[in-house]
Amino acid sequence: EPGTNSLKCSQCGTVNQIGAGPVKVEETDFNKFLGDHVISGHDKLEIITVKCSSCGAESSLKPNLTSDNCPFCDSPLVIKGGTTNSVLKPKYLLPFAVTQKDAYADFGKWLKGLWFAPNNLKNYADKAEKLNGIYIPYWTYDSDTSSSYTGLRGDNYTVEEQYTTTENGQDVTRTQTVTKIRWSPVSGSLAQRFDDVLVLASKSLPEAYAYALNPWDLTHLDGFKEDYLAGFRTEIYQVDVKEGFGKAKSLMDVEIRKLVCRDIGGDEQKIETLESNFNDITFKHILLPIWLSAYRYNNKVYHFMINGRTGQVRGERPYSWVKIGFAIAAGIALIAIIIALCQ
Repeated sequence: EPGTNSLKCSQCGTVNQIGAGPVKVEETDFNKFLGDHVISGHDKLEIITVKCSSCGAESSLKPNLTSDNCPFCDSPLVIKGGTTNSVLKPKYLLPFAVTQKDAYADFGKWLKGLWFAPNNLKNYADKAEKLNGIYIPYWTYDSDTSSSYTGLRGDNYTVEEQYTTTENGQDVTRTQTVTKIRWSPVSGSLAQRFDDVLVLASKSLPEAYAYALNPWDLTHLDGFKEDYLAGFRTEIYQVDVKEGFGKAKSLMDVEIRKLVCRDIGGDEQKIETLESNFNDITFKHILLPIWLSAYRYNNKVYHFMINGRTGQVRGERPYSWVKIGFAIAAGIALIAIIIALCQ
């Protein structure tokens, strides 16, 4: 039950405790893990999934269903028992805190605020089965970094320059202040520790919108227990731990470049070379809760996502060009009426 650490029977109301809340979080050594080449038995999770033939997403099956739609692209799923996958077992997760009822309320508010949305999109909020609670896989990475750079520091200075202009038919000379940049070569090094760089391990969601659900309260991670998955779907990771670190390095590089520019100082900076070393790398495999819906309009899929901890809504939206056309026509007609009245 979202907002609790317990299982609750929808029929009789019986409550069974799952866990005791936040736990001591331990990291896994990245290089040692890659060197082992195998996933030890206690790190393995057997999960039955169904793969969407349209978008390729693999998610766990809902029980006792003979037909269903993919929660990631709304395509019909062919359910014939599913496939058993052996995957790296998540170590931690954030349980759902937002109920489906509250998620629908947030979803409805978001939809009502959309201008020029298709009518059937706003009716979409009334279909309860269209909002799926899904645990989405993520990696988090920690790393010490040491970086060396060369570049240019730009310091602004002003000079007075004369220019000629024409006033009242006469050429006149005027003086203006012009800002210029004095560039000087620089080099240096810096160190930075990164903690919990979050990388989406799914390829089924648009990254920009998924990352827009940040921040997550990772200080409240609970140890992974399969009971938490009851009543929800789970997607297995499509980005492995090695590929995920490549994405993490790109995210860290953005921050390192900001730090280099700050270290260079001046009014403007140019980075010519930058080399970074990554050491003491550790990672965690975690699941984060998202309420997800997919909507098809004119053969294109749009995703709506709600942070299962905070209720924050992010999503793609279609436009009704019919409504936009009517609005433009109405605007033109209104302008024509105003012009006619003014004549």
